[in-house]
Amino acid sequence: MPYGMLGFSDKKQYIILQHQEKSPFFWYQSLDDPGLAFVITSPFMFIPAYKIDLQAMLKEMSWDTNGKNDVLELYIVVNIPKGMPHQMTGNFIGPILVNNNLNQAVQIVLSNSPYTHKFPLLKKN
Repeated sequence: MPYGMLGFSDKKQYIILQHQEKSPFFWYQSLDDPGLAFVITSPFMFIPAYKIDLQAMLKEMSWDTNGKNDVLELYIVVNIPKGMPHQMTGNFIGPILVNNNLNQAVQIVLSNSPYTHKFPLLKKN
């Protein structure tokens, strides 16, 4: 991550670790600071029609995927309030775009977005 995560610009190296087998959640673990990790997941599990301007992002990052979209992965950061997992939210305006060919990632900030940084991930009963 050449720019780090928002609020953590000095932490640039991360690895994605599976939380549990068959879990939709992953750990975005900092290699620069073992005490820093983010919970991430696919935005499409919660908003199947979620869209970003991918071509603009690729151009901005100077990433050439040679037309192979399978080298890219998109994640959102999940916020789980302490003791209240039923109130977890996802940051849909600050997704993480991962280029597996280059082993690079960037957190994107979507301006003029219909999404929010605190989208509830669990439906209320």
